[in-house]
Parts: sequence; structure tokens; C-alpha cells
Amino acid sequence: MRKHLWICILAVGIVSCDQTYLPKPPGYNRIDLPTHSFETLSEGYPYHFDYSTYSKVEADTFNPDEEAWANLNYEDFGGKVHLTYKRIDGDKVGFKQLSNDAFKLTAQHQVKAYGIEEAVLLTPEGYTAVVAELTGEVPTQFQFFVTDSTKNFLRGALYFNTAMKNDSLSPVIEFIKQDMVHLMNSVKFVD
Repeated sequence: MRKHLWICILAVGIVSCDQTYLPKPPGYNRIDLPTHSFETLSEGYPYHFDYSTYSKVEADTFNPDEEAWANLNYEDFGGKVHLTYKRIDGDKVGFKQLSNDAFKLTAQHQVKAYGIEEAVLLTPEGYTAVVAELTGEVPTQFQFFVTDSTKNFLRGALYFNTAMKNDSLSPVIEFIKQDMVHLMNSVKFVD
């Protein structure tokens, strides 16, 4: 009986020594992204736009006095788009201050950003939109504002509730960027 036990142990030892162990390389989680689908935000705010059906519109609880501020919560992706709105009413100084603040908020990320690309666009409604795409380990990868330059100013910034590296989040970031471009192109201010 002991002889058979020793032979089995020896056989297992010999067989297991023939294979070399290779550790698995590091990988990223698989992220399955849905197709883009939109619905229209049309009530309760001084603006209308199409937003992703995969996000949930929530009132901004951080600044309860600002009733026109909102968040688009992408719960499944751990991200939020913070939207702030200000009425200008022809105040050129107010418009200049708001646009300068938007550029300053983007520039604050230069410490960690590898690059910031800005573009000025014209929406189908004739509004001006300014987009800033940031690369690097920054807390916000995409910021924008849309304005008619005389009455309304809407600003948005994308943030994630995670400490993951942005390269592993890049498919989600690109997905939400496409949603934000659609949002900007569908903005209509209520006069």
C-alpha cells in the first residue's frame, strides 16, 4: 500500500514538472457598449436637447439654488455630465465672464493633461459651441459650452466616479463624447 502511494506521488511530481508556468498578462475589463439612443429633454428647464437613454437626468443637488443646473448620470458607466446654465439677457460683461470662466476651468487641468484640443463649432440652431477634449490622467476628459451669445449660456463637463486609468475607460469616454456632440447639436434655448 505504501509502495503504491509513493509511486503515485512520484508520478504526479514527474508529470507536473514537465510544464512551464506562464503568468497571464494584465488585461482590461471587457466593456460592451450599447447603440446610441436618444430622447428629448423638453420640460422644466430653459433649454431643450436630446440626451442618451442610457443616462438619467437629475437635478444638481450640490447647488440647489441653481434650478436650471442638471446632471446626466451614466450609472452603468460610473460617469456624470454636469450641466450648468446661466441666463445672460444681453449682458456683454456677463457673457465675457462666463466664457472666460469656462476657459479657466479647462485650463486648470493643464497640470496633469498631456494635451487640450479646443474647437469652435456652429450648431444647427446657429448657436456657438466650444469643445475642449483633454488627454492624460485628468478628472474630466470632455468639456463644452453652447451659447447664443446674447441670452443663454450652457456649459457641460464629463466626470467619472472612479480612480481607473483613462486608457481603460477610453471606450466609455468615446461613447459619451458622441452623446455630448449629439446633445450640443440638438440644444434649443427657450426664450
